[in-house]
Amino acid sequence: MEPQKINRLKVVLVENGKTGKWLAEQIGKNEATVSRWCSNKMQPSLDMLVKIAKLLNVDPRQLINGGNNV
Repeated sequence: MEPQKINRLKVVLVENGKTGKWLAEQIGKNEATVSRWCSNKMQPSLDMLVKIAKLLNVDPRQLINGGNNV
């Protein structure tokens, strides 16, 4: 069974011309962790989603599937 696509992190990174490596450096996380978030194998904490949203200058709801009606 394929994992549910909970976050849109990969899409938002691409839309902003950023990479997972860039994000990992900005938030002090391992690139592998960010990769697992982008592939929806793991989910970042709510606090981390808010931090990522601020870095990307987007509403945190844009990082969550179903929450892009802002």
